Amino acid sequence: MAKFKGIRIVKEPTYSASYSEFDESELMDGDVTVRVSHSTVNYKDGLAITGKAPVVRRFPMIPGIDFAGVVETSSHAGFKPGDAVVMTGWGLGETHLGGYAQKARVKGDWLVPLPAGLTAAQAMAIGTAGFTAMLAVLALEKHGMTPSRGKVLVTGAAGGVGSVAVSLLAKAGWHVIASTGRAAEADFLKHLGAAEIIDRAELSGPGKPLGKERWAAAVDSVGSHTLANVLASTSYEGAVAACGLAQGMDLPTSVAPFILRGVGLLGIDSVMKPKAARLVAWERLARDLDPAKLAEISTTIGYDQIIETAPKILEGKLRGRTIVEIG
Repeated sequence: MAKFKGIRIVKEPTYSASYSEFDESELMDGDVTVRVSHSTVNYKDGLAITGKAPVVRRFPMIPGIDFAGVVETSSHAGFKPGDAVVMTGWGLGETHLGGYAQKARVKGDWLVPLPAGLTAAQAMAIGTAGFTAMLAVLALEKHGMTPSRGKVLVTGAAGGVGSVAVSLLAKAGWHVIASTGRAAEADFLKHLGAAEIIDRAELSGPGKPLGKERWAAAVDSVGSHTLANVLASTSYEGAVAACGLAQGMDLPTSVAPFILRGVGLLGIDSVMKPKAARLVAWERLARDLDPAKLAEISTTIGYDQIIETAPKILEGKLRGRTIVEIG
């Protein structure tokens, strides 16, 4: 298949994303070519397609920051034709042609074998958002956070990172407090395992340097005032894993939570994570996520629905995870 379909983002004459056709000669350098079967819609994908933030740093670009598929050709020692693989991060859809196409060529060192027990669609139901949620949970565990310490808060709980985090933490035995601005999703979040639901408005405005201790740990995908308030209400020697910026990149806080309560702020990066850590995270995801719950938080769309769907994640209109069947 010398020609293949994909979404093309261009900067000139104006920034735009369109369904297009590519030639294999347009693919970038890499030692593994993958026939892509599935991708997903992440917050960063919404930014890339709409141009709301400077996510794309190479033009033209195929967006899509993750994919699952089957190896077509490989000169990498770790992969052979027919191997099922997963790809997240490493600049995919930003500096390297991404997953919203029928083919991708990448470095084999970036790929992870599809975990046993997961289909390609399930891997993308997890995707970058679920992978990030798992990294946040692992970081809290490494910091010594266990359910015996108290409650755990998840902000942006109805979103991609949040919904997976709620499910993972509940299964691990935590009393999960889910923060959301969508009251209609309360039953959905409780079904995933949330014990309490709070309105995001409690956390989204300017707050005090220190508040009442309400939770021992938290996973925050929102940033800005929300993260500041989360830190202010974290209990003594608790920890917060920060992995998103849905509200903003700023952090209007003080040193009070850190020097008066010993709170730990754990930064979570999923883009450049070394392969060894990726393998651990994906093994845990395959083991700890209930397939039935994964199906319940997932919606599937076709390739030709990507561009119209992408803005909805920025508007907070998508629940859980959105899988894309590339076809």
